[in-house]
Amino acid sequence: MTKAIMIQGAGSNVGKSMLVAGIARACLKRGLSVAPFKPQNMSNNAAVTADGGEIGRAQALQARACGLEPLADMNPVLLKPETDTGAQVIVQGQRFATLKARDYGKQKAQLMPAVLDSFRRIGAGRDLVIIEGAGSPAEVNLRAGDIANMGFAEAANVPVVLVGDIDRGGVIAQLVGTHAVLPDGDNNLIKGFAINKFRGDTSLFTEGLDIIAQRTGWASLGVVPWFADAWRLPAEDVMDIASRKGGEIKIAVPRLNRIANFDDLDPLSATPGVSVEIISAGHPLPGDADLIIIPGSKSTIADLADFRAQGWDIDLAAHVRRGGHVLGICGGYQMLGHEVIDEDGIEGPPCRVNGLGLLDVKTVMKPHKRLARSNATYLPTGDDVRGYEIHIGETTGPDCDRAWLSLDGRGEGAATANGQIMGCYLHGLFEADAFREVFLSRLGKPVTGHQYADGVDTTLDALAAHLETHLDIDQLIALAEPV
Repeated sequence: MTKAIMIQGAGSNVGKSMLVAGIARACLKRGLSVAPFKPQNMSNNAAVTADGGEIGRAQALQARACGLEPLADMNPVLLKPETDTGAQVIVQGQRFATLKARDYGKQKAQLMPAVLDSFRRIGAGRDLVIIEGAGSPAEVNLRAGDIANMGFAEAANVPVVLVGDIDRGGVIAQLVGTHAVLPDGDNNLIKGFAINKFRGDTSLFTEGLDIIAQRTGWASLGVVPWFADAWRLPAEDVMDIASRKGGEIKIAVPRLNRIANFDDLDPLSATPGVSVEIISAGHPLPGDADLIIIPGSKSTIADLADFRAQGWDIDLAAHVRRGGHVLGICGGYQMLGHEVIDEDGIEGPPCRVNGLGLLDVKTVMKPHKRLARSNATYLPTGDDVRGYEIHIGETTGPDCDRAWLSLDGRGEGAATANGQIMGCYLHGLFEADAFREVFLSRLGKPVTGHQYADGVDTTLDALAAHLETHLDIDQLIALAEPV
């Protein structure tokens, strides 16, 4: 008999994704068959699934915590913002439409059958499904047609645990205020609450727990202290991108306006001897960087214009003149070429724009999106690399004759004759420990010995132990109900 529980937040970025991953790993260690589920997500940091779809990166991490391969049904609706007012809508892993926010608001209720269908499939044969909400259920102006929070909980008849973030302040108001604005039917679905990101002595908040419980009638599941190693887990939210000082190899990464699939940076940040510096708008690319990585983008042409508006093109040219290395991944790869051609208007109005001109290639945008989990070989050394492709566009030109990856039997990537400037479409390549060490050694400051994948699993185990200590997981499991 499958049971389910839903973790919702009193606001965005309260730590729901991390809590679900940790609870899932704790339940797995208890011998339960557990799976993650998020009805609707909004993120440009996507993962390619075993069944050929795409889901939010957080659900891929949660699947890993459960000992499962990621599947499209784990996140049946994924919104990938392309502009401030519109997003690409992915349904059960595949592109459904590109819609303005207002138009999506009118149509989202029609997606509930697909969401419930995916939920049933994910739950089949499992002991427990842990569901993650999105944003906050207190946004009652969005309640009609909701598929992300209380609308889903009501439709699937699952109980809810509400999480507040004490680190941002006002946590009593977060939780009691949510209770105040929710209708009775939604409040009745909430069975418990928890406090996340506490710094210091948790016993100091005992009275706060009592106040929340008295005013809401919800059961307290505890106070979770700040988990210092959370940064070691792949982040999904762009709010979680942060610089990491770790050593004398300095990698600078411009924070593109529509940055996508920035999990490429996680293995580098976790590597001893490597510092990753995220460069925000309004700041120059540093003159002392060994390597500049231009990451993926959901809107290559728009981000290329913003790159120039920041003056980063001038900084990049100076970096190259000083002998610095450059790597472009996916959208960043496309930007490095001479031209990006979008005559079909896939990213916006039909256009042809000049690229940064550092690679002798050009990119033509095509309507077909390539989604694939791929095995590759780093041609200079023969080291194995595994990753994923998630892009539109085809890149060709003389520098592609110096492909530096063999990807599923074909050449992939491009490089200048001296290897100073490189680009490719393969995401996730730095997770391969041997390749990462060889690639970084090109910068003249070798690093060795870090096992990235083992580090992620070790951190998930530590997170599970952290939650077993501070969160009443017995009560949480007891609150779950059959579905």
